[in-house]
Amino acid sequence: MTSRRNLVLIVLLVWLVPAVLLGVIFGSDGRNEAFQPTEEFRLDDWIDLGLLSINKAVFYLFVACLLTAVTVLYIANKMTQRPNRVQTAVETLYTFMRDNLARGNMDEAMARKWFPFCGTLFLFIWFSNLIGYIPLPTNTHEKFDLFGLEIPSFALYAATANISVPLVLTLMVWFAYHFEGIRVQGPVKYLKSWVPAGVSGPAAGPIFVIEVISHFVRIISLSVRLFANILAGHLLILFMAGGLGVILGLSALGWITLPIAIAFFLFEVGLVATLQAFIFATLTAIYLGGATSEHH
Repeated sequence: MTSRRNLVLIVLLVWLVPAVLLGVIFGSDGRNEAFQPTEEFRLDDWIDLGLLSINKAVFYLFVACLLTAVTVLYIANKMTQRPNRVQTAVETLYTFMRDNLARGNMDEAMARKWFPFCGTLFLFIWFSNLIGYIPLPTNTHEKFDLFGLEIPSFALYAATANISVPLVLTLMVWFAYHFEGIRVQGPVKYLKSWVPAGVSGPAAGPIFVIEVISHFVRIISLSVRLFANILAGHLLILFMAGGLGVILGLSALGWITLPIAIAFFLFEVGLVATLQAFIFATLTAIYLGGATSEHH
């Protein structure tokens, strides 16, 4: 117990003492009003094409689409009777998506039909989240000289940290499960299924209104959950990795906050990126399964 306490004290001294020394040596430059963290998320047009302009978010979406397509095509074309390690990992991922996303939330017929959609949605969001934590030369506000070329600085950005991307994905899901519910049950029976079994009489009216509201609330909850989690993670990493020190004008603060930034980075990459993709795809499967059952 004593040795553990001593170890903690040593770690704290190694962490805090250099920060104090750096603060004494370099002092404070005062608050930096010029640095605006929101500039990291501003989307300037790289190629102005009007409504179809190319910017940083479009670039990240293209990379995520490319990775998703390559992964799906690899799974389809590289299967062998004697799987290697890569195929084993791919088959594990496939089984996970099939059993947990589709079969766990829909009947067998619906699972066969909608598993490609749910699986692709999971992979696309997963790749979008993960590449958001890879530094890429996408910061056009700050550039560096490389053999006479002005190269954008490396930065972290995720397309899913822009509300428009999760919102479009959510609207796709929203219209898909309503369409499927109407196709399977018919419009009248589908609307009747919004009232839980056993509820009748005057109580059915308010319950139906609440259910209608809940369907529209799903658009907000599904999109904002993904957007807010990814945006919050990127902001925490930005501030802890040096942004807070720049804003406050305290260079020594970076020594203290950098380990916290690394911890946040590992947490986001190791858990949040995958978890948010899984939640989005799982809720999609739940909504599709619920829309085709008589009562849900």
